[in-house]
Amino acid sequence: MFELRRAADRGHAYHGWLDSFHSFSFADYHDPAHMSFGALRVINEDRIAAGQGFPTHGHRDMEIVTYVLDGALTHRDSLGTGSTIRPGDVQRMSAGSGIKHSEFNASHEQPLHLLQIWLMPNVTGIAPSYEEKHFTAEQQRGRLRVVASPDGRDGSVTIHADAMLLTGLIDGAERVEYALEPGHAVYLHVARGAVSLNGQRLQAGDAVKLSEIESLTLEQGEDAEVLLFDLH
Repeated sequence: MFELRRAADRGHAYHGWLDSFHSFSFADYHDPAHMSFGALRVINEDRIAAGQGFPTHGHRDMEIVTYVLDGALTHRDSLGTGSTIRPGDVQRMSAGSGIKHSEFNASHEQPLHLLQIWLMPNVTGIAPSYEEKHFTAEQQRGRLRVVASPDGRDGSVTIHADAMLLTGLIDGAERVEYALEPGHAVYLHVARGAVSLNGQRLQAGDAVKLSEIESLTLEQGEDAEVLLFDLH
């Protein structure tokens, strides 16, 4: 399977302070053809106005990964965690039996651009927990770097889901190959720039579902930043 979905085909919600594109059904956007893919349930590309954000609200039994592209996000939660997330940081919050948190643009002058990702957990009712780690541009340049995984491999954050998240920065002559294990599928999301995937040209916001293939190749990047979800 090689299923391409262009950025413009995503769901869209504009609330003044929040401009959000939905890769999967979310809130008032309902699309039976795009409910989930494996454990991947939500990818929201959010642009949040200066000083604005989400007041305290709750989650249960969901693995939530936040990936900041530009700006800074202030996070507070019922575990007592207080943090500011910036580009290069990967934040993981396991909602488990229940957690409340708030998220705001840390700047009162500049907009915030981020991806919020929800993954369906492979275990429910666990104690909620929080983790964040920083990955440098050098660690992601010309390669795919594991940033979230079930076993915390290679220094990644640990998620309770049958999925692995890898990120990469690809530009110019850089070429990246990735082999799929039997029975696995891949969801590739282009966060910014442009890149070719197995010969198909992709732009920021585009995504591809792949399965029943042995490998994929990313090349001809133009300041591309990609997220690859390896799904069981």
